[in-house]
Amino acid sequence: MNKAKLRTLLISSATTLKESMQKLNDTAEQILFVTDEDNKLLGTVTDGDIRRGLINGFKFSDKVEKVMSIQFTSFFCDEADKKEKAERIMLRDKIEQIPILDNKKSVVDVILWTDIFGEEKDLENKQFFTNPVVIMAGGKGTRLDPFTKILPKPLIPIGDKPIIEIIMEKFFRQGFQNFIFTLNYKREYIKMFLKETSFPYNIDWVEEDDFMGTAGSLSLLKDKINEPFIVLNCDMILNADYADIIKWHKENNNIVTLIGCHKEVKVPYGILELDDGILKSFVEKPNYDVIINTGVYILEPEIIDMIPYNKSIDMNTLIDEVSKKGKVSVYPVHEGWIDIGQWEEYKNGLKEIEDI
Repeated sequence: MNKAKLRTLLISSATTLKESMQKLNDTAEQILFVTDEDNKLLGTVTDGDIRRGLINGFKFSDKVEKVMSIQFTSFFCDEADKKEKAERIMLRDKIEQIPILDNKKSVVDVILWTDIFGEEKDLENKQFFTNPVVIMAGGKGTRLDPFTKILPKPLIPIGDKPIIEIIMEKFFRQGFQNFIFTLNYKREYIKMFLKETSFPYNIDWVEEDDFMGTAGSLSLLKDKINEPFIVLNCDMILNADYADIIKWHKENNNIVTLIGCHKEVKVPYGILELDDGILKSFVEKPNYDVIINTGVYILEPEIIDMIPYNKSIDMNTLIDEVSKKGKVSVYPVHEGWIDIGQWEEYKNGLKEIEDI
């Protein structure tokens, strides 16, 4: 690895979780090496380390040293047969990067998966999953008027493809091939598109008799689903590792997993904090780091039985009820969430996925 690239992967222990998340995204190498001022390796940090920290209550402003792993695989410069050893370890432990240290334990190089196996980076053969992907496609899409007076929201084009085609393509690339649509507004347009387009997927749908809120149509899926399933709205794209999310969902015995996304919210006003009427602090146009609901969920099939059949209910109400009967957790991601449900976001989405 060239020295310039290597420097981008080194961070200090004082780096915040937020800064680390951004650096992981910028470098695209899935790992950072936490070092002291002499580049001595102290630990490693991955997206998963940060996610577990946030889930366990750490803040975006906390230091990365709180979540870094101090157990890592490394080689010394003068160690023999490094490439052969790296190949065995990478295949055995499913890791993609191994740091090379000098005699002072400073990071001087990194062996990458691609150095050993070439550009193919998949650690395992591609898997296919039977978990259904339920796309909620029955709404009127009034935030996109007047466009949706002509086309239903699921068929709004992003480049030369309707949004639902892009959604299915992205899931299929990760091994998901079973799709169920919930339909209502301008349903015949959507059914015609799904029937007349040749897709290598299994496609089914259910139809609402009336508008049933953001979750009510899930009651129509009874007898169609018998394993954990993904639910998302038809006006969003989320770049995430869904296989990993489902695995995490199962390992934690969740009944619902909400996928949250980090957002920096900029307040365009000066904020006054008071204490018994006395000014405590005055913060000019602050930024707040929050985790927002992306509208993408992993649900257990038993939840369908908790929904009144063919009745209107919104997702937030359903989750409130479900949380009384089982574990509801949040799986946070850094970015990659695009909501095209309103014009400004639609225009931004065109720029972000114009290569699809």
